[in-house]
Amino acid sequence: MNHLLKAMGFWVWGLIAIGLSLSVVSVSYRALSVYRSHNLADSSPPRAAVDSKAEVASPPAVSSEGAQQARAARKETAVDASRQRAIAAGEPKARNAAEADQEALNNLEAAAPAAPATALESKPVQEFKGNSNINLDKYRSMQSAYEAALSKGAYKGEELVRVFRLLFQLAASLHQNTKAVEYGQKANDLGALKSNDLLIMSQLYYQEKDCKNSGVWGDKAIAGFKKAGEAPKEVLYQLKLQCAADYNDTAAMKAALFDLIRLTNKTSYWNNLLRLERQDERDDRNTLMIYRIMYDTHSMNADTDYIEMAQLLGDAGLPGEAQTVLEKVMSSGVLKYEHKERTERLLNAMKTRAQADKAGLPALDAEARKNPAGQLDVQLGEVYFGAADYPGAAAAISQAIDKGQISRPEDAFVYLGRAQEALKNDTDAKDAFEHLKSLPNISPRVLQLWSLYSDMIPAEVSQPL
Repeated sequence: MNHLLKAMGFWVWGLIAIGLSLSVVSVSYRALSVYRSHNLADSSPPRAAVDSKAEVASPPAVSSEGAQQARAARKETAVDASRQRAIAAGEPKARNAAEADQEALNNLEAAAPAAPATALESKPVQEFKGNSNINLDKYRSMQSAYEAALSKGAYKGEELVRVFRLLFQLAASLHQNTKAVEYGQKANDLGALKSNDLLIMSQLYYQEKDCKNSGVWGDKAIAGFKKAGEAPKEVLYQLKLQCAADYNDTAAMKAALFDLIRLTNKTSYWNNLLRLERQDERDDRNTLMIYRIMYDTHSMNADTDYIEMAQLLGDAGLPGEAQTVLEKVMSSGVLKYEHKERTERLLNAMKTRAQADKAGLPALDAEARKNPAGQLDVQLGEVYFGAADYPGAAAAISQAIDKGQISRPEDAFVYLGRAQEALKNDTDAKDAFEHLKSLPNISPRVLQLWSLYSDMIPAEVSQPL
């Protein structure tokens, strides 16, 4: 188990490296332009972009739209008269807007000591500086400008709420984790944080190795996304998965993988979940059930899995299905050279047995029809399934269920569901898997996995690994 967890931990860390998107927090120009004195209309809010793809941390590039908005905001800012004159006097005929912004900032800084501003006077000045720095991508200068105005009590009411959220996002984008958490908590206490902001709080705590608080804020983010009618972000569950792996908490790892599968239906998550489940299973029949799910979700990526599944199928008297599995590994490109000879011998043995089963189908069919119990019909359906005769398999197993007296009814319903799915009868397939819930002796692990599999039937399965 420890070896498996270490291996999975390496894999999960790879996901987190891709999924953690704190570095792509961006503050839109449009959002910052609304922080103007006497005009804090709720326009487009600051945006925190979060994705599970690898992205490089960088402030947004200056766009023509951003420059125009910044200049418009600057014109509307009520800077006091003495400072306006100081800026105007020193304003050069710059070649571009960026140079003009820098010159204006320099002149403003030079004028500031001559006439110290009151709290109310400093607010528009500092906002002017903040808006000017949008063009220059100087987030730290922007942050300092707003913090200076904040320290002088310049913001009240709704303005204060918006400024705390803005400073939270700026600090996060600058990787100032402690400061970002402080601002984030204040903004959240005021009801300012959105779902993406809550996600960032979870990431911040995770980066500080505080899994407990990362989980608390992650749950808040998940609830926020669901309340808004949106799917939670994949990275939220990845954080839970990594934290569980760090603490060797297998149950929590499984729970996170269940959530990730429900969210994405990715084969990589199926593979890791089923490997965890298989490690704890000691019954060969239940292990075979796990392999069936791994095979049907295209998440089987090791040749030894195919080989062991085929051996278990052979032991269960299902050589036709074993032949299909071995032929798949032979053609998939995952078969290792050192396993090739062994696999070929096993395949030849299964072919011989499968051919004998096919030759005996008429006799088995006749015997099953005469028998009032359904066990022989189940065997007939399994042979049909192994031969890829899915209509025949569905018909035979349906007949078996109608008759009753089946030694392992879970096998009947699983094969009926798989046959119906192969026939693209999704509703009938889900109905067959649903009947597993009413069986008294089915393994809880097997039931939970097939229920998850059934839930994902309408979703498109991602490409094989």
